[in-house]
Amino acid sequence: MRRARASFEPERTGSAIVVDQMSESFPASGGARHADMDEIYAEAEHWHVNTGNETIHAKRIPGRWRTIKWLAASVWLIFFLGPYLRWDGRQAVLFDIPNRQYHLFGATVLPQDFWMLSLLLLFFAILLAVATALAGRVYCGYFCFQTVWTDVFTLIEEKLEGNPAQRRRLDAAPFSLKKLRTKAIKHLSWALIGFITGFSFVAWFYGADKLWRDFFVGDANVAVYAAVALFTVGTYVLAGWMREQVCFWLCPYARIQGVMLDRTTVVPTYDEGRGEPRGRMKKGETEANRTTGDCVDCSQCVAVCPTGVDIRQGQQEGCITCGLCIDACNAVMDKVGRPRGLIRYASLDEMEGKHAPPMFARPRVWVYIAILVIALSGIIYGLSSLTAIDLKVLHERAPLYVQLSDGSFQNKYTVKLLNKTNEDLDIAISVEADVPVTVTRLEDSIPAKHGEVTPGILFVKIRRQDLSGESVPLTFVATAQLPNGSEIKASRESAFFGPTQ
Repeated sequence: MRRARASFEPERTGSAIVVDQMSESFPASGGARHADMDEIYAEAEHWHVNTGNETIHAKRIPGRWRTIKWLAASVWLIFFLGPYLRWDGRQAVLFDIPNRQYHLFGATVLPQDFWMLSLLLLFFAILLAVATALAGRVYCGYFCFQTVWTDVFTLIEEKLEGNPAQRRRLDAAPFSLKKLRTKAIKHLSWALIGFITGFSFVAWFYGADKLWRDFFVGDANVAVYAAVALFTVGTYVLAGWMREQVCFWLCPYARIQGVMLDRTTVVPTYDEGRGEPRGRMKKGETEANRTTGDCVDCSQCVAVCPTGVDIRQGQQEGCITCGLCIDACNAVMDKVGRPRGLIRYASLDEMEGKHAPPMFARPRVWVYIAILVIALSGIIYGLSSLTAIDLKVLHERAPLYVQLSDGSFQNKYTVKLLNKTNEDLDIAISVEADVPVTVTRLEDSIPAKHGEVTPGILFVKIRRQDLSGESVPLTFVATAQLPNGSEIKASRESAFFGPTQ
C-alpha cells in the first residue's frame, strides 16, 4: 500500500497553503495500491491553514479530555473571584499601583522588594518551558486565557445557534428578525463577558469594593474606564471573532514552542502504522477480510479541533495539544468495535517503536526543575523575610569619627526607615553593643509615613577606655507600636569606628 503524503513546503495560494507531495510507503496486508497523481493533488488541496476567510465551527463531544479541559479552565475562576477574597479587613490580594504597595494576604510588598517579581516571572517562564518539553503546548490547550475564553464563547454560540451544521446554515441564511435576534443575543453575551473580564482585571489593582462604588457613578479615574473598555473590546474581538487566528498569527508562544519539543515530548499523535490505509467500513466486512487500517476516515478528529487542523497529517503549528481529537477518535473506535488509542498522547520515538525514556529521565527537564526550585526558594525566602518596617543604616564617612572634649569618640549615622504598613508610625531607634554606648538623637522618635522612606540622624558615643579595637560592632533596632497594640521591630548591623589602637 502506497499513500501520498505532504511535505510541508508551503506556497500560499488564496486562503490555502498548497503543499507539494511525495510518496511514502506504508506497510499493509493485502498487497499494494498506487494512488494516481489526481488523487494526490486533490488530497493536498484540502490540507490548508485557515487564514481567516472562514469560521471554524468545532463540534463538541463529551469525553475524558474535554472534562479535564473544563477542570483546568476552572482555574480562571480565581481571576474573577479573587478580588473579593478578604484578609485582615481588606482585599487579600491588591496591586495598589498609585500607592506603590502590593498586598499579598498578610504581606505588603513595596517596590524595594520587587526583585521577587523577577523570580516569579522566571518561575512561570521555566514552568512553561518544562510543560512544553514534557507535553507540548499543553498550556495552550488547557490553561491559556485565549483558549478558555474562546471555548466559553463558542459554547454560548452553540447554545443559541445549534450544532456546527446549523450554525453554518444560519450564517448563510438571508437576513431575518429571527437571525437578528439570535445574533444580537450572542454578541451581547460576548460583550458582557468581555466587560466582566475587564472589570475583574481592574478590581485587582483598584480594589473591588471601591470599584463597585466609583465605576457606575462616574467617580473612577480615566485609566479605570480605559482599561475596562480595552479589555471588553479585546476579549470580544480576540475570543469572539479572531479565535484560532490569534494562535496562528498573534501568539509568540506558538512560534517558539517548536524549538522546545524533541522526540520524547508527549503530544496528541495519530498512529499511522495502525490507521493506514484509511477506508470507510463496508457492509459485511470482517477482521479477516478487511483491507484497510483502523482509521475509518470519518474526519471526526478534524470536526472537533478548535483550530481546524488534521492531526493525521502530523504535528502542525495549529495543534494546541488539547486532546479533543483523542476523545472524538475514541468515541468512533468504540462504535466500530476497534481498540482505543488510534490517536493518543505519545512521543515520536514511541510511535516509531523506539525506546522512550521516562519523562523525568531527561537532563533538560532536571535543569528546568533546578531553576524552578531556585526561583521558588528565592520567592519563599523573600516573602518569609518581609518585615513591617525596613531599616537601613548609613555611616558618615567624612569624618569617620570625631573626638570630643571629654576624650570619648563619636560617630554619626543616617538611618532610613521604610514603613510598609498601612498606618503612619512613630519609630524609636535604639543601639545595642557589647560595650556601653551613648545615643544622641535629634528627636525621640521618627515619624514615618506609610509606604514612604523617612530619614533620621543620630550620634553614637563611646568612651576611649571602652574601645578595645579600631571598630566595635553595633546593632541598630527600630521599634514601633501598631494601632492594635502589637509591637514591630527591625534591626540592622553596623559598626563604630575609632582611632587605631
